[in-house]
Amino acid sequence: MEHLLLDIQKYSIHNGEGIRTTIFFKGCPLKCKWCHNPESQSYRAEIMYNKEKCVSCMRCLMKCPQKGIVEKDGFYPVPRDKCDACATCVDFCIYGAREKAGRLYSVDEVIKEIEKDKMFYEQSNGGVTLSGGEVMTQDINFILQILKRCDRMGYNVNIDTCGYSSFERFEKILPYVDTFLYDIKHIDPDKHRLLTGKDNVLILDNLKKLNDKNGKIHIRIPVIEGVNSDDENINGIADFIKDMNITMVSLLPYHAIGQGKYDRIDMEYEGTDFSAPGEERMLEIKNIFERKNIPVKIGG
Repeated sequence: MEHLLLDIQKYSIHNGEGIRTTIFFKGCPLKCKWCHNPESQSYRAEIMYNKEKCVSCMRCLMKCPQKGIVEKDGFYPVPRDKCDACATCVDFCIYGAREKAGRLYSVDEVIKEIEKDKMFYEQSNGGVTLSGGEVMTQDINFILQILKRCDRMGYNVNIDTCGYSSFERFEKILPYVDTFLYDIKHIDPDKHRLLTGKDNVLILDNLKKLNDKNGKIHIRIPVIEGVNSDDENINGIADFIKDMNITMVSLLPYHAIGQGKYDRIDMEYEGTDFSAPGEERMLEIKNIFERKNIPVKIGG
């Protein structure tokens, strides 16, 4: 069994406690306007093209099996309508202007990479995090095989999820997951749809069910000035989760670290007007949760 992954990141410190190995799956049902990994949205492998590294040597054009690459304004963009992501152009691009986003891995290959970091888990109380894209929309049998083998080896496992999936999938993996890193982006369903392409009805319903099943839940909220940082939204989120068994709420100030990736996959970045709230506002948001006796911190 093989499945398409975006990356396996070593020495990860932002996806749960301790030092972790984070497995990034490719494909997500949401299209968040601020997404910092736009190459993770498609469920298919893609070729990314960095114009800044291109020297117009035309190796890609000459080697492309589809004969689809053509010059445009001195550059050689990926022909999205013809490209099958065979990565021949990547292999012949000696300047690194082209790279492939997405590679098939077997369960054994994933576990082999995980086991290389065993020493770090033991020393830091870390473990393994499955992230995305969106984990919960991937092949559930592939996910289960990874989780069961991690469970047998005694590794702590987190699932980083937007929550947009059938709850039956959550039930299948629940016995093998230590913590769900669960995103809440907005409490209002219409605004959530505007920001991500989907409403939040399924997401919030799954969160309730997960709590009822005694799942360990760590809430993560990307905080964007003028988008979801207002008192009404923050109080709405806090009131929704205040009676749940939430281990922590992480307030994540907006950043535009992934903006440069959009041009490489011919996508438009829609977050150009976004910004992070100031330090004072972040502390005010933190205080809203604290007043409701919800454990909270600023940052991952």
